[in-house]
Amino acid sequence: MKEFTIGKNDAGQRLDRWLAKTLPLLPAPLAQKYIRLKRVKVNGKGSKRDVRLAAGDILQLYINDEFFDKPTPENAFLSLYQPKLNILFENEHILLLDKRPGMVVHPDESERVNTLLTHLQAYLYQKKEWSPYQENSFAPALCNRIDRNTGGIVIAAKTAEGLRVMNQKIRDRELEKYYLCVVHGRPERPQGKLEHYLLKDEAKKQVFVRRRSEPGARTAVTLYRTLATRGDLSLVECQLITGRTHQIRAQFAAAGHPLLGDGKYGSERENRKYGRHGQALYSYKLAFRFTTDAGPLAELNGRVWQVDKVDFVEEYFPAFSLPAPETAGL
Repeated sequence: MKEFTIGKNDAGQRLDRWLAKTLPLLPAPLAQKYIRLKRVKVNGKGSKRDVRLAAGDILQLYINDEFFDKPTPENAFLSLYQPKLNILFENEHILLLDKRPGMVVHPDESERVNTLLTHLQAYLYQKKEWSPYQENSFAPALCNRIDRNTGGIVIAAKTAEGLRVMNQKIRDRELEKYYLCVVHGRPERPQGKLEHYLLKDEAKKQVFVRRRSEPGARTAVTLYRTLATRGDLSLVECQLITGRTHQIRAQFAAAGHPLLGDGKYGSERENRKYGRHGQALYSYKLAFRFTTDAGPLAELNGRVWQVDKVDFVEEYFPAFSLPAPETAGL
């Protein structure tokens, strides 16, 4: 319990607005709940949220200590009262999450609170499966990243053991990652392989495609097949053999078929024709093909997860149905 005495500068404020100013980490719906439960007392008694405070009033707050902290990127999860996650699978060690386009995966200079990692932390904290206030607490982590405007399956680790094993599986390419994308035009070969070298420019946050190896460039290999065509657009499934930054976007642009909506590698003029903002790219299917011991993650071996729907498929290819998840493999 913490106690406060209202001074003349705070006199006249509503109780709920004083709480919001004093405890910025406390979500408004939770503050209202605590007031209803009389965990917020004014002069020793329960009160209503719209009561006006007077100088000299004594407030007693029976609220967890962490909500009295100053806001930082590390405790931003406390301000999320209802974390929003589309969970495809969860066990003791990992979750598979379907991230929607527009959400960043990690906090950055543009967004501190509404990120996939922050929603994950809030979800596990509220389930009492994780707390940063416990000694030697493991911090939930994301095992793979997806660009802000790309949607799809992200793997999250709930335990240190789960993170260690999953990172090894990703590093050793014991997972199959499948993407759907819409590209301009029709690939000359409906099925094939894109092989290039990608050179990353950190300052521009962009990669450049090279036909031959050069210092700093890394190999990039993508298998693809055309699933449907409609007008000047093609729906393509891609399987990542390597996992480089912007790999699919840069490789298809270099092949003369930039992704619909891609403002970095594509054509703004072509994108405006379709009113599309943000690349039509979705990590829609994930298959676990373990070739080495998976320890606590062994139950995942041989299983395939697939999202229920992809918005741009429904918009641009309404007659197309997603293939069944059992058909993993190009």
